[in-house]
Amino acid sequence: MKRLQLLTLGLFALAFGLVTTGCGNGQSSVTIKLTDAPGDFKAAVVTISQVYLQGQGGRVVLSDEATTTNLLTLANDTQDIVKDAIVPEGKYSELRFVISGAYIEVEQADGSSRFYATSNDYAGLPEGATVSGILQTPSFSSSGVKVKFDGDVEVAGEQKVILVDFDVSQSFGKERGQGDKWVMKPVIKGADIVFSGSVDVTLAQGEGVTLPTVDGTALTLGSFRATLRSTEPAADGAAEPAAEEIALTDLNGDGVFEASFKFLVPGNYELSFAAPEGVSFTTNPGVPAAITIGSGTIQTQAFVLTSASVSAR
Repeated sequence: MKRLQLLTLGLFALAFGLVTTGCGNGQSSVTIKLTDAPGDFKAAVVTISQVYLQGQGGRVVLSDEATTTNLLTLANDTQDIVKDAIVPEGKYSELRFVISGAYIEVEQADGSSRFYATSNDYAGLPEGATVSGILQTPSFSSSGVKVKFDGDVEVAGEQKVILVDFDVSQSFGKERGQGDKWVMKPVIKGADIVFSGSVDVTLAQGEGVTLPTVDGTALTLGSFRATLRSTEPAADGAAEPAAEEIALTDLNGDGVFEASFKFLVPGNYELSFAAPEGVSFTTNPGVPAAITIGSGTIQTQAFVLTSASVSAR
């Protein structure tokens, strides 16, 4: 099964996922990322020209920038389809993807391929490809592919991930009596609702600790950055996830510097700090620190800088 995840400011799947965060004035911010799992075709390429939510107040367009992607290459990756779209608070019953073009590459018994596309001049086709037949996408270029939710989804500033399934192996097929025509009829259904988590990190300067001067500049705790890296096992062939870094700031002026990692998919992570080049430091508790993010949880991890010095050059 291909898994879709919608995330607001987080992660996604056609496989789709949705996460939302409140941004005031009765609105929320939404980010959608697209991922997928291998299917029974050599390629299944679609051009998504618009993404929108259908709700009580009508259509809310999240993106009208065309994105072309091969669903079968996204098994170990994600791709932003919508980034930080502003959505009015309210209830939404459907997510829709308007598909302006598509093709599938079907392997033949002799190892060769045949291409079926929405048109002979579809821009997403590989260079030199010859279209063997038509791929029909009924109404997908107008009303769009409908992703029905299991009940209405309420956008009210909550951090949530909506998971839905997209079964590619069942979404393309030949219709009897239609010759060499294929039809795209996506099998998509809503799934679980999972809440994302957050981590608030603080760093205070220990009693008697003096921060060094580097290249004539006196360091502060704001010279450090909080880092967070997932320690979940990577899929076969996938690169290890890079650490996310956030600058430490002291917005309230109390001398304690903070950073917040939001919209985290539940799982295991490693929390640490990055110092300016050439600076060694220690903290209490020590870093890296292992943390587990649960569904819908907000954690606070407090650290004290116990030493900082410039390494010998």
